[in-house]
Amino acid sequence: MAARFEVLDLVPTPMGDISLWRRINPSGGDDIYEVKLGDEYLMSSVFTVAEVEVARLALAAAPDRPLDVVVGGLGLGYTAQTVLDDPRVASLVVVDALAPVIDWHQRGLVPVSVSAASDPRCTLLHGDFFALTASGGYSAGDPVRRYDAIVVDIDHSPRHLLHPSHAPFYTADGVRVLASRLRPGGVFTLWSNDPPDDDYLAVLRTAFVDVRCDVVEFPNPLQERAATNSVYVAFVPSA
Repeated sequence: MAARFEVLDLVPTPMGDISLWRRINPSGGDDIYEVKLGDEYLMSSVFTVAEVEVARLALAAAPDRPLDVVVGGLGLGYTAQTVLDDPRVASLVVVDALAPVIDWHQRGLVPVSVSAASDPRCTLLHGDFFALTASGGYSAGDPVRRYDAIVVDIDHSPRHLLHPSHAPFYTADGVRVLASRLRPGGVFTLWSNDPPDDDYLAVLRTAFVDVRCDVVEFPNPLQERAATNSVYVAFVPSA
């Protein structure tokens, strides 16, 4: 009989031990995958609706042209795979600060393994998304390259960060730099575990147009009630 809990990988990182767990769903018998940073749960394959929506909303709003997309945060791969499911996507760069997470995908340890091997349009980039946004961009050979969509799912919310160094990204200066990474008509989306934040919406409006925050509702079987996440959507003006 298979173990009810199994640690598939555990690796020390500067932010704490990152671990990938697999457990058996007691109600259905299927496998559930979870990621923890130290003792804190980062994500679970039980809750993927918002991870899909943060990409789907970006692509639904993106210009109707071949799309170059950046995803900040690889996680279990649901956001990146949703991007790749769109046939308009010409290229996808997925940036993750944690090398073990990239390794899980390259080794096929997660249920949705995203890599160049699974789709040649996809590049997995080991790096600090926030630092790259602020300075060198996401392409070593072309630091001024711009994109059609930037999709971010890293911090818990603009107020609840995984690391204090991420804070400048959520300021007026930070969003102006972010907007400069997008082509005319491009779109930025951000996942948040918190309700819509009026202060952050105001910050986004300093650099973007048509800014909004959509509330995504999904069932929470652990608590037997509906749960919600938020997705911020913001556009740069068309040329």
